[in-house]
Amino acid sequence: QVQLVESGGGLVQPGGSLRLSCAASGSFFRIYNMGWYRQAPGKQRELVAVIASGGSTNYADSVKGRFTISRDNAKNTVYLQMNSLKPEDTAIYYCNTGIGTISYWGQGTQVTVSS
Repeated sequence: QVQLVESGGGLVQPGGSLRLSCAASGSFFRIYNMGWYRQAPGKQRELVAVIASGGSTNYADSVKGRFTISRDNAKNTVYLQMNSLKPEDTAIYYCNTGIGTISYWGQGTQVTVSS
Protein backbone atom coordinates (compact mmCIF):
# COMPACT_ATOMS: atom_id res chain seq x y z
CA GLN A 1 0.00 0.00 0.00
CA VAL A 2 1.31 3.43 -1.00
CA GLN A 3 -0.17 6.74 0.08
CA LEU A 4 0.46 9.88 -1.94
CA VAL A 5 -0.23 13.39 -0.63
CA GLU A 6 0.02 16.39 -2.95
CA SER A 7 0.48 20.00 -1.88
CA GLY A 8 1.47 23.35 -3.32
CA GLY A 9 -1.45 24.22 -5.56
CA GLY A 10 -3.14 27.59 -5.59
CA LEU A 11 -4.12 30.64 -7.59
CA VAL A 12 -1.44 32.27 -9.71
CA GLN A 13 -1.41 34.90 -12.44
CA PRO A 14 -0.44 34.01 -16.01
CA GLY A 15 3.34 33.92 -16.31
CA GLY A 16 3.74 32.98 -12.68
CA SER A 17 5.23 29.91 -11.03
CA LEU A 18 4.21 27.21 -8.58
CA ARG A 19 5.95 24.17 -7.16
CA LEU A 20 3.89 21.10 -6.41
CA SER A 21 5.05 18.43 -3.98
CA CYS A 22 3.96 14.82 -3.59
CA ALA A 23 4.97 12.96 -0.45
CA ALA A 24 4.87 9.17 -0.63
CA SER A 25 4.64 6.64 2.15
CA GLY A 26 6.65 3.44 2.27
CA SER A 27 10.24 2.36 2.30
CA PHE A 28 10.74 1.70 -1.40
CA PHE A 29 10.12 5.14 -2.90
CA ARG A 30 13.50 5.14 -4.61
CA ILE A 31 12.47 2.28 -6.91
CA TYR A 32 9.13 3.79 -7.94
CA ASN A 33 8.55 5.54 -11.23
CA MET A 34 6.52 8.65 -10.41
CA GLY A 35 4.20 10.75 -12.51
CA TRP A 36 2.18 13.95 -12.45
CA TYR A 37 -1.17 14.04 -14.21
CA ARG A 38 -3.78 16.74 -14.51
CA GLN A 39 -7.48 16.96 -15.22
CA ALA A 40 -9.20 20.12 -16.34
CA PRO A 41 -12.98 20.56 -16.07
CA GLY A 42 -14.76 18.58 -18.78
CA LYS A 43 -11.56 16.96 -19.99
CA GLN A 44 -9.87 13.61 -19.54
CA ARG A 45 -6.98 13.17 -17.16
CA GLU A 46 -3.69 13.61 -19.01
CA LEU A 47 -0.07 12.84 -18.29
CA VAL A 48 2.06 15.89 -17.54
CA ALA A 49 5.46 14.48 -16.60
CA VAL A 50 7.12 11.30 -15.39
CA ILE A 51 10.37 10.56 -13.64
CA ALA A 52 11.84 7.08 -13.53
CA SER A 53 13.55 5.55 -10.53
CA GLY A 54 16.87 6.26 -12.24
CA GLY A 55 16.00 9.91 -12.77
CA SER A 56 15.16 10.01 -16.48
CA THR A 57 12.23 12.27 -17.31
CA ASN A 58 9.55 12.75 -19.95
CA TYR A 59 7.09 15.56 -20.48
CA ALA A 60 3.91 16.27 -22.36
CA ASP A 61 4.58 18.53 -25.34
CA SER A 62 2.34 21.20 -23.86
CA VAL A 63 4.61 21.69 -20.83
CA LYS A 64 8.09 21.05 -22.25
CA GLY A 65 10.45 23.88 -21.42
CA ARG A 66 8.12 25.23 -18.71
CA PHE A 67 7.71 22.40 -16.19
CA THR A 68 10.38 20.36 -14.44
CA ILE A 69 9.82 17.13 -12.54
CA SER A 70 12.34 16.08 -9.90
CA ARG A 71 12.59 13.76 -6.93
CA ASP A 72 14.26 13.62 -3.55
CA ASN A 73 14.53 10.00 -2.51
CA ALA A 74 15.73 10.94 0.98
CA LYS A 75 12.44 12.75 1.54
CA ASN A 76 10.20 10.31 -0.39
CA THR A 77 9.01 13.30 -2.40
CA VAL A 78 8.51 14.16 -6.05
CA TYR A 79 8.18 17.75 -7.22
CA LEU A 80 6.74 19.57 -10.20
CA GLN A 81 8.18 23.02 -10.77
CA MET A 82 5.82 24.94 -13.04
CA ASN A 83 7.01 28.17 -14.66
CA SER A 84 5.46 30.50 -17.24
CA LEU A 85 2.03 29.25 -16.29
CA LYS A 86 -0.85 29.72 -18.71
CA PRO A 87 -4.61 29.75 -18.15
CA GLU A 88 -4.80 26.41 -19.96
CA ASP A 89 -2.66 24.87 -17.20
CA THR A 90 -5.64 25.26 -14.85
CA ALA A 91 -6.54 21.80 -13.57
CA ILE A 92 -6.43 19.46 -10.62
CA TYR A 93 -2.95 17.96 -10.50
CA TYR A 94 -2.50 14.38 -9.32
CA CYS A 95 0.53 12.40 -8.28
CA ASN A 96 0.72 8.77 -9.41
CA THR A 97 2.78 5.64 -9.13
CA GLY A 98 2.24 2.04 -10.14
CA ILE A 99 3.41 -1.13 -8.47
CA GLY A 100 2.76 -4.24 -10.49
CA THR A 101 -0.83 -3.98 -11.66
CA ILE A 102 -1.88 -1.52 -8.96
CA SER A 103 -2.00 2.21 -9.61
CA TYR A 104 -1.92 4.65 -6.72
CA TRP A 105 -3.22 8.23 -6.82
CA GLY A 106 -3.13 11.17 -4.49
CA GLN A 107 -6.17 13.29 -3.71
CA GLY A 108 -5.09 16.04 -6.09
CA THR A 109 -4.23 19.70 -5.70
CA GLN A 110 -5.97 22.52 -7.55
CA VAL A 111 -3.95 24.85 -9.75
CA THR A 112 -5.74 27.90 -11.11
CA VAL A 113 -4.03 30.29 -13.50
CA SER A 114 -6.02 33.48 -13.85
CA SER A 115 -5.63 37.23 -13.75
